Amino acid sequence: MCGLRLALRDGHGQASRIATNYDGLVVSVLAAAQAEECAGTRRAGACPLRGMRGAEVAEGAGARLAASVSLMLASAKISDHVAEGDGLCARRGVRAVAERVAERWRRGARESGEDLGFDEGRLLAVIEGQGEAEAAAGPGTDVPAVTRPTEEATGEAFAHTAVLAGRPGNVEPLREAGRLFGRVAHLLDAVEDQEHDRERGAWNPLTATGTGPARARELCDDAVLGGRLALEEAEFTDDRLVHALLVHELGRAVDRSFAQAGYPQGPYGHGHPHHHANPPHGHPPQHRHGHGRGAHGPGDGSGKHRCDSCCSCCEGCFSGGDTPRLHPPVKRGVFGGCAVALFMCCSCQFCCRDPHPGPWTGRPRGAWCNACECCDL
Repeated sequence: MCGLRLALRDGHGQASRIATNYDGLVVSVLAAAQAEECAGTRRAGACPLRGMRGAEVAEGAGARLAASVSLMLASAKISDHVAEGDGLCARRGVRAVAERVAERWRRGARESGEDLGFDEGRLLAVIEGQGEAEAAAGPGTDVPAVTRPTEEATGEAFAHTAVLAGRPGNVEPLREAGRLFGRVAHLLDAVEDQEHDRERGAWNPLTATGTGPARARELCDDAVLGGRLALEEAEFTDDRLVHALLVHELGRAVDRSFAQAGYPQGPYGHGHPHHHANPPHGHPPQHRHGHGRGAHGPGDGSGKHRCDSCCSCCEGCFSGGDTPRLHPPVKRGVFGGCAVALFMCCSCQFCCRDPHPGPWTGRPRGAWCNACECCDL
């Protein structure tokens, strides 16, 4: 993530760092996992998010592609808010500034994408097709018809990592994995935001199509399983972090999102295909490329974290006890949210509290520590 943020800063200016998102992070991870040439690192200086410590961060074509994709997605999201007049974008002055920012980011994403041989214009066309898909949706529409533009956009970004890595045989498997990842990401956003969208009268794909939680959960579980099978067809130099993010953590995200939305047992009342039994002590699972380290995250089902045995960032905060319960969401303004974000950063809540409340929206967010392998035991 640090490498992605620095790639955004170096290529598009400091302000572009707010465009960081997990989709872009996965693109960088995929490129680095396929070829050592895409897995370069550089030394980054002290940062408050790392407890004022330096670190080796990702650098190279993968990080630049991730920055380009993140910027294009962020510009599309800003344009959507402007078009719909959401929040601050309903004000004329703010709307004009937002439009200029979106256009500048879109232009920067296209230029950086061209340098990497990636057709950002095609990605933008797919993203813009989202509005048409939403306009055509109604009661009885199968929700994958709404998520298809997101799936195609994510699939193209995933597939291009194989091009950058010089692995043409990985293009189709990764396109399929990206398509399914995009479906899960879109559906989980819809599940998490459904009540909030209903309260403010905003459009939500599940509400608009009349899709119930059972159908949404079925689609998510099938997509997680399908993505894992697609990844097994691809060849990687080192697939540990890919497995952690796109198999293990993605499955946990599905469970977490449905639980927070009020469906703790899932619609079927049984386990799901992405769950893996914990291996016996002393026998970590073996993956298809012979890596002898599992991709289990920091949670063990008890609400406690297990990272205090291998890093010091979590000592004395949330790793040694139960994760504090979330209070009802509290919305804050720009400055109030910044103050809370600073406090949460200094107290390691972003890294170690899972879930933690968003500083501005108050809605639950997953711990950043879940996306790394420092907590594997």
